[in-house]
Amino acid sequence: MEKLQQFLRRKDIVISGKRYGIDALGAMAQGLFASLLIGTIISTIGERAGMELLVTIGGYAKAVTGEAMAVAIGYSLHCPPLVLFSLVAVGHAANTLGGAGGPLAVLLITIFAAEFGKAVSKETKIDIIVTPLATILIGSLLATLCAPAIGSAASAVGRAIMWATELQPFLMGVIISVIVGIALTLPISSAAICAALSLTGLAGGAALAGCCAQMVGFAVMSFKENGIGGLFAQGIGTSMLQMGNIVKKPRIWLPPIIASAVTGPIATCVFQLKMDGAAVASGMGTCGLVGQIGVYTGWLNDIAAGAKTAVTMWDWTGLLCISFLLPAVITYVAGMGFRKMGWILDNDLKLDL
Repeated sequence: MEKLQQFLRRKDIVISGKRYGIDALGAMAQGLFASLLIGTIISTIGERAGMELLVTIGGYAKAVTGEAMAVAIGYSLHCPPLVLFSLVAVGHAANTLGGAGGPLAVLLITIFAAEFGKAVSKETKIDIIVTPLATILIGSLLATLCAPAIGSAASAVGRAIMWATELQPFLMGVIISVIVGIALTLPISSAAICAALSLTGLAGGAALAGCCAQMVGFAVMSFKENGIGGLFAQGIGTSMLQMGNIVKKPRIWLPPIIASAVTGPIATCVFQLKMDGAAVASGMGTCGLVGQIGVYTGWLNDIAAGAKTAVTMWDWTGLLCISFLLPAVITYVAGMGFRKMGWILDNDLKLDL
């Protein structure tokens, strides 16, 4: 056992929830952003501007989604170069065979292939052949055997959530909004979770509401301490910046959570806000306005499919209220109440910017 532990340490193979559930999952979201999401944005701009070149470029980015996710995951796992480059084939196989649940298949299979590749890396004199051969073979074999089942399971869970949201929009609006919003602020990836479950439709709208409540909520609530810099860093960047303060005083998290519990059902029941764009955008909130662009892209998709005739003023009102206005007002009011009660003190929300 001691020899095995020494071998794992030498190979930097750390079997832990943080390495796989936080580092790898977060990296997968970055890979998704750098391929599918940015490709969708570029294509949408090209379509609206009548620029075919941008549509083509966006298509190139979207075509390498699996590869980008796999390389990002491998990078987070500290893979040697030959292993990292070999994961391109693994990511392509897992994402293709995983179908709608491809992102989850890529995550699980890439982790196994990457760690296996690290284990054999530089253990022979013909490393340039053995390492990529082992990595690609184990990854592709796992993709062939497991990716369809993983993808089907993830899709089934996602469909169940979306079906439940259609059936009980108020209750599920609260649950999804709160849970996905909390995931966004935690050091895990809400975007990757939404992508893995293919969370779109009303459920995607509720997820977007929860993420916006966290980002805009913390940005507004901490304006006294952090000013304009903090407003943009959290409102357009990430509410994860507050994680250190949350660990010190968890109650500062309550106002944004309250906001998400309120805006989630408003999104599903009042505005019927749907995320019919890329599922990854459901978990992005206001980060780079990716969530809002995703909703807009979904509108265009619905119009093209004949499911929607036009983008209405009510659509824009719902998007603005759920994304910005309601989270700002609700969190500000709740935060002021907490400050008056002494639950939040000056500098409890201070960031080192």
